[in-house]
Amino acid sequence: MASKPEVKDLLEAGVHFGHLTRKWNPNMAPYIYMERNGIHVINLYKTVAKLDEAKEALKKIASSGRKILFVATKKQAKDIVADKVSKVNMPYITERWPGGMLTNFVTIRKAVKKMAAIDRMKKDGTFNTLSKKERLQVDRLRAKLEKNLGSIADMTRLPGAIFIVDTMREHIAVKEAQKLNIPIFAMVDTNSDPRPIDYVIPANDDAGKSIEAILGEVTSAVAEGLADRKNDKQEEKAEAKETAEAPQEEVVAAVEEAPAKEEETITEVETVVEETPVEVVEEPKEAPAVAKAEVEDLTKIEGIGPKAAEALSNQGINTYAILAKTDAEKIKEILTEASSRMAHLDPTSWGKQAQMAADGKWDELKEWQDKAKGGVE
Repeated sequence: MASKPEVKDLLEAGVHFGHLTRKWNPNMAPYIYMERNGIHVINLYKTVAKLDEAKEALKKIASSGRKILFVATKKQAKDIVADKVSKVNMPYITERWPGGMLTNFVTIRKAVKKMAAIDRMKKDGTFNTLSKKERLQVDRLRAKLEKNLGSIADMTRLPGAIFIVDTMREHIAVKEAQKLNIPIFAMVDTNSDPRPIDYVIPANDDAGKSIEAILGEVTSAVAEGLADRKNDKQEEKAEAKETAEAPQEEVVAAVEEAPAKEEETITEVETVVEETPVEVVEEPKEAPAVAKAEVEDLTKIEGIGPKAAEALSNQGINTYAILAKTDAEKIKEILTEASSRMAHLDPTSWGKQAQMAADGKWDELKEWQDKAKGGVE
């Protein structure tokens, strides 16, 4: 279990320093402790509480197998994000944010696939057949793509969440994530608007030490979620192996003992019946047991985020089988009533995906999602 962040550690890292009072955003007032020397001071107790909440949510997303995209293009955050995020094998953007990175993800995937095509050319010898000028142009193109998109080469579908350092600088990323209803986690300084952010972490987003302190806590939570997912998979494999290797002798012995036990039971029943008085008292009938449906992770369906899954679960749609039988129009009404921000979601394909998940056809579902919009073409 990762240790909880301490106010003392955040204070030493300078997380509490905000911007000049004249540059503040009034919506950040709940997170401001005081004003000193013309600078706002952030309430670190609220920062710790919000950071704990964000870490728990990120851990859950990581354990579900979804990717978390980290975005930080400002100079003092680039190296810190690249270093810490690469250790947990998550995608990140530290160069210019490519417009349509999320809303036009299919086109971005084409650019990433172009890098793979150039690499294949170099391996099969096609690259050497080009002229010197063409080879130079291809090398430059490969270097440019690697610089801008190399860190997201393994992100074959839309991320389950996005973490942003400095929401004012990355306002385009915020708008794209909002449009697709992707949960937004962010370090928000006193000059930024916290309203569009789902998980606000009030903190100094300009100092390197502050960014490193927050990123260290966040990536440790992601690493913990990935470790939980790995342990769960190992336990499932162990259980499957034990079931497959069940001793045949126990099964045979159980079959042989069954008739003998049945005869003993019949004899005991006959004896009890003979000794029982004539007076018969009717016993109350037991109420039939109602099997409680196990709640399943609906976020594995392409297009369903944590908030949409929660809205559906509140209406009793908490398994793949139920989702597969629910009309798309009804789902649309449930989402719109839960939040106007989910009104744009298109649930027409959710039933088909849910049916594949209910039937256990995970490979087929993954292949379908990769071919769908937002995945590999």
